[in-house]
Amino acid sequence: MTPPNLRETPLTSEHIALGAALTDFGGWRMPVRYTSDLAEHHAVRQAAGLFDVSHMGEILVTGPEAADFLDYALAGRISSVAGGRAKYTMILDATGGIIDDLIVYRMDDDRFLIVANAGNRDIVARELQERVNPFAFRRTTDLVDDNGSFAFTSGTPGITIEDVSDSFALIALQGPAAHAILPLIDGIGAIDDLDALKNYAWCPATFHDAPLVLARTGYTGEDGFEMLVPAGKAVELWRAALAAGAPHGLVPAGLAARDTLRLEAGMPLYGSELTRDTAPWQAGLERVIPAGKAGFVGEQAQAARPDARILVGLVTDGRRAGRSGYAVLRDDQPVGVVTSGALSPTLGHPIAMAYIDADAADAEDLAIDVRGTPVPARITTLPFYRRSAR
Repeated sequence: MTPPNLRETPLTSEHIALGAALTDFGGWRMPVRYTSDLAEHHAVRQAAGLFDVSHMGEILVTGPEAADFLDYALAGRISSVAGGRAKYTMILDATGGIIDDLIVYRMDDDRFLIVANAGNRDIVARELQERVNPFAFRRTTDLVDDNGSFAFTSGTPGITIEDVSDSFALIALQGPAAHAILPLIDGIGAIDDLDALKNYAWCPATFHDAPLVLARTGYTGEDGFEMLVPAGKAVELWRAALAAGAPHGLVPAGLAARDTLRLEAGMPLYGSELTRDTAPWQAGLERVIPAGKAGFVGEQAQAARPDARILVGLVTDGRRAGRSGYAVLRDDQPVGVVTSGALSPTLGHPIAMAYIDADAADAEDLAIDVRGTPVPARITTLPFYRRSAR
């Protein structure tokens, strides 16, 4: 039984009607599965799956100084993102620890949409708000002219931060059949050239005359689309998508399938691979900080820490998978810990991500302690699974 007082998405009644098993996921009542974890996983790899990800947070940052502000507030160089494009980035704390990983969409010259993890939505919105005044102070200081007078004296720049999460639903259509299914959804406005919508890009669309943001920034390792629609249109869009996709093998998919899909794709999950105790480079995500970038919150993340553990991919033989919290061993001594692990439905053998000591990164004699039994493990390059060109 799920505990009371959980937050619900606009699609909760649909999940119940479809017979989903529901659980508490970060304070949200979310579907784990509708039929079976494996069936939903394979459907996404072979056809398509429909996910309710409306629990994710959406935060709008607007104003003439918004791009420069986000350069200061976030790890990436957001001002370089072109209109219609998106960027994966992070918000860091003052010591360089990861507060959350984010996707930032540039909606216009001075308008950005930030998608945050559900459990961090309030934290991210508050952190952004708290960074406005320090940014304004920096801007003021930077613009002192040769005579010592401020060239910028308006105090707080024109930046507005608005949590709009409750106004929208986010539905993800993922899988190799997604491209064929999307134009068949009844009510979706004409899309001139779907092929022109590149990875990490978005375009405006409509659903029964309501505005719809159509993006291509998936989380499963498959092609797919995310549809951000006003909350009042969520049920109608969900039903229309399932009806259009059923002949193509589309099924509703829950959190269990989403987790094994993202693990196969080598995508880190906040709370598992990403925490405030880790810097981006430890997770192999040093690319989120552009070379030479300075003057942003968390720039200390770039400092070398030779004693810090790093994230690796591990594969084992057999059927016994390492799980979160299991120790990684070398010569029977712990040198790391598994953060995520499962028997890969697609590959047919166990896979895991783990943080290990840096001096064990080239070791060939590692093992995972699976309930008291050391199971030999091999380090492998991430991702475990990469979709082939179709």
